[in-house]
Amino acid sequence: MKKIMFLCLLASVFACKKEPKVAENKIKEDVYFLADDKLEGRQTGTDGERKASEFLIKRFKEIGLEAKGTEGYLQPFSFKPKTDPHKEVEFTTNADSTITGNNVIGYINNNAEKTIVIGAHYDHLGYGGEGSLYRGKEKAIHNGADDNASGVAIMLNLAERLKVKNDNAEIKDKNNYLFMSFSGEEMGLLGSNYFSKNPTIDAKSINYMINMDMVGRLKADSTLAVYGVGTSPLFKQTIKANNDRFKLVENESGVGPSDHTSFYLIDVPVLHFFTGQHEDYHKPADDSDKLNYEGMNLISDYIFNIITDLDDNGELAFRTTKNESEETPRFKVGLGVVPDYLFDGEGMRIDGTREETPAFNAGLQKGDVVIKLGDSTVTDMMSYMRALSVFEKGDEAAITVKRGEQTIETKVNF
Repeated sequence: MKKIMFLCLLASVFACKKEPKVAENKIKEDVYFLADDKLEGRQTGTDGERKASEFLIKRFKEIGLEAKGTEGYLQPFSFKPKTDPHKEVEFTTNADSTITGNNVIGYINNNAEKTIVIGAHYDHLGYGGEGSLYRGKEKAIHNGADDNASGVAIMLNLAERLKVKNDNAEIKDKNNYLFMSFSGEEMGLLGSNYFSKNPTIDAKSINYMINMDMVGRLKADSTLAVYGVGTSPLFKQTIKANNDRFKLVENESGVGPSDHTSFYLIDVPVLHFFTGQHEDYHKPADDSDKLNYEGMNLISDYIFNIITDLDDNGELAFRTTKNESEETPRFKVGLGVVPDYLFDGEGMRIDGTREETPAFNAGLQKGDVVIKLGDSTVTDMMSYMRALSVFEKGDEAAITVKRGEQTIETKVNF
């Protein structure tokens, strides 16, 4: 009888034990919603941005994140547009002609002293405008699937995974997590800059920041760029120790054309992940069906492992890095190509050309590697920019490219 009672008690204990939660993967679903025509390109201050922010609030609530904005999950910020906001797009303007955008902010509170910020911008170009590279005559929606529905989708996936991990664990992680969808990035890092000056948590409590911008087109060679690796002494060894799938291209600088820069400038270590530019960059053709979702899952796994690995390291030391943008030459002309920023061979590889440009008119093609421009040998992106900076409109220049096994010499007219 005692044995039967013991077995019954044991069975009841196991019956009461909760099944561990399992994180859902909605990466593809999230991208398709954010990059749908109904959101009209998610330009800051438009109805499309509002719909996107409402979706993100819904997703944050589903995941179980606490609101950490100034108005629930939202952190509104207002700014004066550089051009007349009524010319091309219908913005929601205030009485003083300012436009209001919204950061969307959620939080996992582990009662830790330090917080990790994980962010991605959700705004894009709307119907085009100043930042568009589209040369068509008709206005067209720029859906921005890679730029940057991809980064937001991975951020949401990481939020889900970290929330489930902490809910299942007896001992919580040693950092809190702040998840941020920035707006105003395409207009000049406006949302992240505003947060850096008006943080909704103590800025000194931020341990490090992870940014994802254009992480949806992992190429066949699995090249992944990681910027900011010089901003903390632990970053280089950590990204290498957790990598068994990617061909990493590392950049030490904490300054770049995305939201991590705003955090680096307040002395926060940063890592920025990027799968490279492509022919659809800032064009209407950047659509959901062109993304590499398997690659996005791998990137999410990789970042999750990096975060987990760094959890036992306490507060990360911050290091300043050389600002490479200060050394970038200024140009009076352009070749009209999309450079392959992830190419690590000798020269500058072309990832795409635009019609009616010097490169297109000279017969240059995607995949060509520029090895000489004018009198200058081109060994990398910086030497290419230096070579280009000496030319003015109306100049003619000799150019040498490698196309497969061929070496082709031709001329470009600027």
